[in-house]
Amino acid sequence: MFGDLLSKGGDAYQVWRAIVARWLAAVVSDSVPCHSWEATVDWVKGQPETFGRLLERAAAHCVAKARIGLIVFDALDRSSMNWQTMDSIVRDLLRVVLSLKSFPALHGKVFLREDQFIDLQIADFPDASKLLSTRVELTWAPHDLHGLLWHGLCNGPDRSGRLLRGIYQGVVGSAPTCVADEAWVIADTVKREGRFQRTLFEALAGKWMGRDRRRGIPYSWTVGHLADGRGRASPRSFLAAIRAAAEDTQERYPDHSVALHYESIKRGVQKASDIRVWELAEDYPWVNTLMSPLRGLTVPCAFEAIADRWVENLGEHPADMSSARLPPEHYEQGWTGIRADLETLGIFESMKDGRVNMPDLHRVGFGLGRRGGVKPVTKVARE
Repeated sequence: MFGDLLSKGGDAYQVWRAIVARWLAAVVSDSVPCHSWEATVDWVKGQPETFGRLLERAAAHCVAKARIGLIVFDALDRSSMNWQTMDSIVRDLLRVVLSLKSFPALHGKVFLREDQFIDLQIADFPDASKLLSTRVELTWAPHDLHGLLWHGLCNGPDRSGRLLRGIYQGVVGSAPTCVADEAWVIADTVKREGRFQRTLFEALAGKWMGRDRRRGIPYSWTVGHLADGRGRASPRSFLAAIRAAAEDTQERYPDHSVALHYESIKRGVQKASDIRVWELAEDYPWVNTLMSPLRGLTVPCAFEAIADRWVENLGEHPADMSSARLPPEHYEQGWTGIRADLETLGIFESMKDGRVNMPDLHRVGFGLGRRGGVKPVTKVARE
């Protein structure tokens, strides 16, 4: 939609206002021209006073109903294949969301990828700081992940839920709180890093990642091997690894003393890595194109070894790559620009000696090796 409207001389700011107008009209059961987006855009552009009254009526309606009106914007990377156009689209959206702040009952929430937010050009408009001050980074600390895990386990169904709440009570000293309809809330102390979290995970996975302490502690090993190059692990990867480890333990080690065998945890990391590769391929299709030629390479390694493979398989310059989606932000700077983009995503990490390393989360899924590391999976994500 955006591409067509902008190619016809449309204004991204007015397009976003048109989207908001359709939402507000639905809130108050009003009507605006909807037979085409061009018609809605022309309406908000030509009827600013009427659009303003629509905002006021929708805000008053929400106040009268004691409700909050919320409109959510996501997947903005799909609206353009050009970074300059993308910056303009995002900047104008933020301007529209800022305008909603005049109405306490109306809110806009915008999800942006990190590479979309790094360029401060998107905040180049008056009073942008009022909006940016409400920014929230969707990052999860290790203790957040373990808290989420036990929240889910304690709310498990039937016998499994009762069993896990029993384990929880045995460690914490009291059962989770039942609030309503068999919904259980864990204690705040279990949501924070400390002896309860560590002891609870030990009840699931044992003390060591092998026969003794030299192999590491499952509590920290699991999250550590699921972190990207910037030390961040996602809930989806963590929970996928735990689920895969539990299933593998049940299949391979049915008589094991705890639910998660340490070898199964390693296989769970492999599974989570494969899932993460699929996620990256969905959000950044060019990542798979760049990583496929590196399969079989051992890291850490000199960047020249990586660049040589790219040149051999993809051409002398990143511009030679074809993509139907938004390209890497710094592809015009050559392969060093690509390296910077991959570091921003946490796929690459630079070592002090200049070599390139990769966290297990990505290295395993993309099929690269490291001496003594978790083995790569057998396949990379599909094209």
